[in-house]
Amino acid sequence: MADKTLTRMDLGEAVFRNVGLSRNESATLVASVLQHVSDALVNGEQVKISGFGTFSTRDKSARVGRNPKTGEEAPIPPRRVLTFRPSHLMKDRIAAGNAAAKV
Repeated sequence: MADKTLTRMDLGEAVFRNVGLSRNESATLVASVLQHVSDALVNGEQVKISGFGTFSTRDKSARVGRNPKTGEEAPIPPRRVLTFRPSHLMKDRIAAGNAAAKV
């Protein structure tokens, strides 16, 4: 497994190299896109990126959990969670990458 993490700075650098904006403009563009995605999710909207996947939120109800070490029950409050569902194209691309790595 790769030890590399793709960061916001890496995305800005990729935009700089591929689009031709300045580094500062590229960083601003990446920040703006991420802010729009974040705002949409906070407002309960789905974010679909063609060929990549769908981000959405869902509400989880309260439930009783258990401490695995002590076995003691503890209430888990209701919360809103972020979910990601990859597109079929992304799933196929990942599978192809895994198959190539095994050879």
